[in-house]
Amino acid sequence: MLKARITRAVHNLCAGWKRHLATLALAWLAIAAVDTWRTRDLPRGPAPDVALVMAATASGPAHATSLAEWRAQHPGQAVAVHFWAEWCSICKLEEPSIARLSTDWPVLGVAMQSGTAERVAQVQHQRGMPWPTAVDPQATLSRSWGVRSVPALVVIDAQGQVRFATSGYTPEWAMRLRLWWAQTMPQWKGLLPNQ
Repeated sequence: MLKARITRAVHNLCAGWKRHLATLALAWLAIAAVDTWRTRDLPRGPAPDVALVMAATASGPAHATSLAEWRAQHPGQAVAVHFWAEWCSICKLEEPSIARLSTDWPVLGVAMQSGTAERVAQVQHQRGMPWPTAVDPQATLSRSWGVRSVPALVVIDAQGQVRFATSGYTPEWAMRLRLWWAQTMPQWKGLLPNQ
């Protein structure tokens, strides 16, 4: 009886493979369209240099800096700018991935509408968020970058060009792939035709 059911299920799956493939293609197109719409305002080209107010960390107090100064601490490396909020449930779900990512790649957080530098530092300490974070209490910085919702991730290559921007939950493997590609892409420029 069980063998007959399994055989029938396999037969139905094989017989309808074209329909299943069409459904998967349609789902992929819908996801790509939604992602394109959500990221339409995120930066492209040179990364905008902005003034930052950093939350306190174990290694130092709250202080002012800029994106260019922070990037200069990571010469020759692709970096990630991760926009998040203390109240965002998807951001909380993504935190372990960002924490693991920050052990291998430079990650700068931007805490959108999450309070003062002291409050953000407290949240990061409580949740074990090891990456440095700029505070954006009124979402002014986020809006200047075109970020309308969190989480959002912007990958900047070593030359300061925005290579990738995503909005919404991004799996860790996809973050790592984007950073790796942004790190590797400039090295291939001379090898590719028409460069």
